[in-house]
Amino acid sequence: MSLRQRLENLPVGRKLLAALLLLLAAVLLVANLAFISAAYWISQQSVAPQALHTLGRLIASPPLAREALSSANAAAGLLKRLDNYAPLRAAAIYDRAGASLAQLQSGDTLQLPQRVEQLDSWRHSEFRTNLLVELPQPDGRPGYLLLVASSELPGAFYTGTLTASLAILAFSVLLWLLVARQIRRLVTKPIRRLEELSRQVTREENYALRARRGNQDEIGSLADAFNTMLMRIEAREQQLKRARDDAQAAFDQAQSLAEETRHSNRKLELEVQVRSKIEKKLTGFQNYLNSIIDSMPSALIALDEQLYVTQWNQEASALSGTPLAEALNQPVFLAFPPLKPFLAQLKRTAEQHRVEKIERVTWTKDELPHHYALTFYPLVGGSGRGVVIRIDDITQRLGLEEMMVQSEKMLSVGGLAAGMAHEINNPLGAILHNVQNIRRRLSPELEKNREQAEQIGVCLQAIDRYLQAREIPRLLDDIQQAGNRAAKIVSHMLSFSRRSDRQLAPCQLPALIDQAVEIASNDFDLTESFDFKSLLIRREFDPALGPVPGTANELEQVLLNLLKNAAQAIHQREDAHTPGQITLRCRLAAPWAEIQVEDNGVGMPESVRKRIFEPFFTTKEVGQGTGLGLSVSYFIITNNHKGQMEVQSTPGQGTCFTLRLPLAVSAPATGH
Repeated sequence: MSLRQRLENLPVGRKLLAALLLLLAAVLLVANLAFISAAYWISQQSVAPQALHTLGRLIASPPLAREALSSANAAAGLLKRLDNYAPLRAAAIYDRAGASLAQLQSGDTLQLPQRVEQLDSWRHSEFRTNLLVELPQPDGRPGYLLLVASSELPGAFYTGTLTASLAILAFSVLLWLLVARQIRRLVTKPIRRLEELSRQVTREENYALRARRGNQDEIGSLADAFNTMLMRIEAREQQLKRARDDAQAAFDQAQSLAEETRHSNRKLELEVQVRSKIEKKLTGFQNYLNSIIDSMPSALIALDEQLYVTQWNQEASALSGTPLAEALNQPVFLAFPPLKPFLAQLKRTAEQHRVEKIERVTWTKDELPHHYALTFYPLVGGSGRGVVIRIDDITQRLGLEEMMVQSEKMLSVGGLAAGMAHEINNPLGAILHNVQNIRRRLSPELEKNREQAEQIGVCLQAIDRYLQAREIPRLLDDIQQAGNRAAKIVSHMLSFSRRSDRQLAPCQLPALIDQAVEIASNDFDLTESFDFKSLLIRREFDPALGPVPGTANELEQVLLNLLKNAAQAIHQREDAHTPGQITLRCRLAAPWAEIQVEDNGVGMPESVRKRIFEPFFTTKEVGQGTGLGLSVSYFIITNNHKGQMEVQSTPGQGTCFTLRLPLAVSAPATGH
C-alpha cells in the first residue's frame, strides 16, 4: 500500500494530528531560515561596514599610521594585532607609492591587489564588503589600508540559533501533545462513541437508544441526525408492530376465508412466475436481437422523427468513430457527420414513408477510399415515425464486379484473337519472307546474283548505288520492322486463346523482382533524355514470405510491363524537382502472396483506370503502344496463376498495381 493510501485510511483524529505536526515543522523551518537570512543580511549590510569604518579610523590615527608605514615588519606587526578580529577576513597596507607592504589572511587565501591602482578591477571580481582607508603622513603623500570584511556569521550565532530552535521544537512538541489530547477528547472520542452506539443498535436492534448531544459542533449535529434517524426507525417499528397486530386481527376475523385466500395466492404466485418468465424471455430476446444487430456486417442506425439516434450498432461505431454512449440521443449529423448531405432524403423517408437508396458513396476509412451503399427505410411504430439507415460496404463487391467484367472481356476476345492471329500469320510470314528474299537477291555478294547481272548486262554496284540513293534499304527496314511489330501483336493475341496447363514451380518473389529491375534498367530506353537508372527504387520485402507457386518467366514478363509503365508515367510528369520513385513491395497476406508496384508518376483518371486491362486499349500515341501489355499481364495472373490483379490511381499523385498469387496450388476438380 502506498504512503498516500495509508494517510487516507488514517482515522480523522490522526489525520488532524499529522497535519498539525507538519504545520509546526514547516513553521519552525521557515522561521529558522528567515532568521538566519535576516541576520546574514544585517551583518553584511550594517554590522560589517560599521566594524570596518571603526577599525579604519582607529588605525588611521597619526601614531599608528606613521608606525604602519615605517617598515614592512612594522606593517606586518600592526596587521598581526588584528588577526583575532572576527569581522575581518583580510587586510593589506600599501606604502606611499601604492605598493603592498604587508597582508593579513584569515582562512583561505584571497588574491588581494599588489598595488592600490589595481583595487578598482579587483572589486569587480570580489563581492565581499571592503574599505580603503588613507594613512596620513605629516611629511607628504599618505599610505593606504585595505580592510576586507568576513562573509560568514560567527559560530556562536549558529549555536544560539540551534539552541533556540530546539527549545522552540520542544515547546511545539508539548503544544502538539496538548492539542492532540484535546483533539482526542473533542473529536476522536465523540466519533468513537457514535460508532459504538451504531454498532450496538445494529447488534441489538434496539432503536430506543440515543446518542449524547455533546458540544454544539458538527459532531453534535451528526449525533442529532443519528438520533432523528433512530426516532424515525423506532416510529416505523411501532407502525409495523401495529400493522402486524392489525393483520393478525384481520387474519383471525378472516379465518373462514383462509382457504380461498390461499387459493388466490397460489394463482397470483403462478401469474407472477409466468410474468417473470415472460420478462426474462423478453429481456433475453432483446439482448439476442441486439447481439444480432451488432453482429451484422452492415452499419444500422435507427432515428426518431426528429432524426435523433435511438439505435446504434457496433459497425456504425466502427465506421463513424463515435461510440454508442456518445451517439444515442444525438442528431444524426453530429453522431455521423458524413450523413449530413443526405438529411433531405432522411426527412423525406420519415415524412413520406418511402424507401430512399443511394447506390454509391465514397468515404475514407483507414486512409483508404471505401465505397458504401446507403438505404433509408421508414420506421412506423407505437412511439411514432422514424428512419432506419443501413450502410453496406460495397468496396469488395465493386472490385469483384470489375474483375468479373474484365474476365468476361478476356474470354470474349480470346476466340476472336485466335482466329485473327492465324489469319494474319500467313500473309505476315509471306511479307517477312519476301523482304528477306529481296535483300538477298539485291546483294552483290551472292554468286547467283552476279551471274544473272552479267547475263543481262547490269552492274550490281550501280544498282546498289541507285537503291542507296533512293533509300530503298531504309524502306525495306521499315517493312521488316512493321512486320516484326505485327508478329509481336499476333503473339500477344495468341496468348488469349491458349489455356495454361503448365506445372507451377516454387518461385522466390524477391529474386524475381530484383531480376526484373535489372533487366528494366538495361533494356528500357524510353527517350534520349530519360534514364531508368536515375529512378529511386525502394524495396519493401517481407522476410516471412517463402516460395510461391508460379511460372518464373511469365511473372517476370508481368513485372517488366509494370516497371515500363511506371517509368513512362514518371517521365510524363511536369514536376522536375521531385525525384522519380518506384516502390516494390512483396509481403504475406494469407492466403495470398501480394506484390505491389507503386510509382509517383502522373496517375490516371477513373475513366482510364476502369479500362486499363482491356485488350488494345492504350493512351499512347499511334505506333508507341499496342494496348496488349497490361491485358496479357492480367491474363497471366488471373488465368495462368489463378490470382488477382487490380490498380488504384490518383491523377497527379501516382499509380499502384497490386498482384495477388495464391500460396497453394488449387486441387483439380477430380481430386480427392
